[in-house]
Amino acid sequence: MTQPAASAPMSRRKFVATNAAALVAAQLPSNLIAADAAADRQPLAKNGGPKTVRGKPGAWVRWDAREQAQVKAAIEQASLFYWAGRGVSKQTALFVERFKQHCPREQVMTCSSGTAAVHIAVAAAGIGPGDEVITSPVTDFGTVTGILFQQGVPVFADLGAATYNLDPAAVERAITPKTKAIIAVHLAGTPCDLAALKAIADKHKLILIEDCAQAWGAKYRGQPIGTIGHVACFSLMNSKHIGTGDGGVVASSDPRIGPALLKFGDKGFDRTATGFTWDQTGVLATNYRMSELQAAFGAAQLERLEAIAAKRAALGRAFIEEISGLPAVVPPELPAADRGTFWFFYFRLRLDKLKCTRAEFVDALKAEGAVASAGYIPVPVYRTKVFREHAFFAGRWPLRETGLTKMDYSRVQCPEAEAILATGVQCPLNESMDEAYVREIGTAVRKVAKHFST
Repeated sequence: MTQPAASAPMSRRKFVATNAAALVAAQLPSNLIAADAAADRQPLAKNGGPKTVRGKPGAWVRWDAREQAQVKAAIEQASLFYWAGRGVSKQTALFVERFKQHCPREQVMTCSSGTAAVHIAVAAAGIGPGDEVITSPVTDFGTVTGILFQQGVPVFADLGAATYNLDPAAVERAITPKTKAIIAVHLAGTPCDLAALKAIADKHKLILIEDCAQAWGAKYRGQPIGTIGHVACFSLMNSKHIGTGDGGVVASSDPRIGPALLKFGDKGFDRTATGFTWDQTGVLATNYRMSELQAAFGAAQLERLEAIAAKRAALGRAFIEEISGLPAVVPPELPAADRGTFWFFYFRLRLDKLKCTRAEFVDALKAEGAVASAGYIPVPVYRTKVFREHAFFAGRWPLRETGLTKMDYSRVQCPEAEAILATGVQCPLNESMDEAYVREIGTAVRKVAKHFST
């Protein structure tokens, strides 16, 4: 099994030593150092020692009177349909206006889900039968569904050991004459290496699609996620940073793609065209429209986004700091110039440095009072039953049967992606938590790791 590389961030003790003045001002260092030293001396909680995590997250309040007022305004409208010249459909217009403040793209299409957003993007990018789209094997099915429905071929490239995102070198190796696009998945809110991926896309004349479903509010080198690729896709599913129960957004400023987003989300209709009639539909597309009620709720949620993103970014950095410098633990890799927004917090174990299994490590961590689970998805996408058996359409894959692709997913291997899933530990992280609570979880990780270290 591939073992993750050693972590680059400094250890907490080194951080404390080199930032003593600032930490003294914040009245943190003595407490942190004392807690760390005390944890080192205590037996594990599962062996009778005291629990490390004493705090609790606060109530996770996700909506209130703001959303109620915005939805009430929608109900008072004459129509709840998303399009009426966007003069009557005020909620969709407001949502788009606020979305552009976070992700300034010229064309924005609201839609029914993040899966729909990716499908719209893939269709607008012109993906057709036999075209290959390179993407991550560690992602939600929504990333690949649209490729398959456009009769394209998902091609899986391996990932960075501690970023969990596409490895640009692996992407380059996966390119063939059939490659038409790359879908970069910002897993768990960590930005991909967009400069490298955009350079590869430009070199090979490919479309770069950003799957930002888990990365609301994240930034790459100071730029908002979704503004570097040719098209960006977001999810508003209930569990995301902001949500409308379900919903999505797709956006682009590319003149080849942006104007097509509306058509591919609305049954091929071009509602902007003067004198447009139903029989002028020029493309085959499904109905992915969002209602005014969802847009109203989303418009209110967008007002919360920056505070949510900033809080999660700070908590995630604190967590990374807490677990850095441990030989058996690899924190997520997040360059200082980037902002990750941590849909969840994921770190890896160097099992060759531990005298326990991952399951035993997680059980010990839970006994310390931390909320934790092993891994993320059970297997890479290419190892799911439907991919292994090429059973996409009523148990068949006509594309392969007719010779338009020779792809055999039963033979695909991405060693690092498989190792990421086999050695990772996931902890929830959201804006209801405070820094002290997150640092307690980090201390628990240190305590368990030191106990089991070889």
